[in-house]
Amino acid sequence: MTAKQPVYFSHLVGGLIYMCGDTIAALILGEATLIRAAGMFAVGSTLYAFEIRKYFSWIEHRVKEHGEFKRTMLKTFMALIYFNPLWIFRHLCFVYLFSGNWSLISIALLKSATIAFIFNIPISLLANYIIQNRVRLDYRFWASAVFSGLMAIYYSMSSVWF
Repeated sequence: MTAKQPVYFSHLVGGLIYMCGDTIAALILGEATLIRAAGMFAVGSTLYAFEIRKYFSWIEHRVKEHGEFKRTMLKTFMALIYFNPLWIFRHLCFVYLFSGNWSLISIALLKSATIAFIFNIPISLLANYIIQNRVRLDYRFWASAVFSGLMAIYYSMSSVWF
């Protein structure tokens, strides 16, 4: 982070990005509510902001000793592995909880998350390559939040499609 951008600002922006992506998905599905938007903002600006920033910093530290090609590949695949079917499942659980559909949370949702993850691998590989290797560490959470916001639309739709 630069001196002009305190951590809490980064968290707030990340929360707004997650909320906007999910709100678009909710509007498409006809499921938009203020509680859902507020819940996704809260999760995006706290839990996601904390864990994703820490994980991206950990990746950077973990791969710094490797050569450029190996470092690039490791960073890309480590980010892909992080946003795995369990992460998607947890995200969908938050969506369902904040939508008042907690009774729909089941093992079937994990199956949907797994299928969505598999279908998304080519796009996710490209996005994670760009985020991990072309975006400064200070801005990776935001870049990831934008990608995740777009994927929120996909993940929300995938729970219907898959």
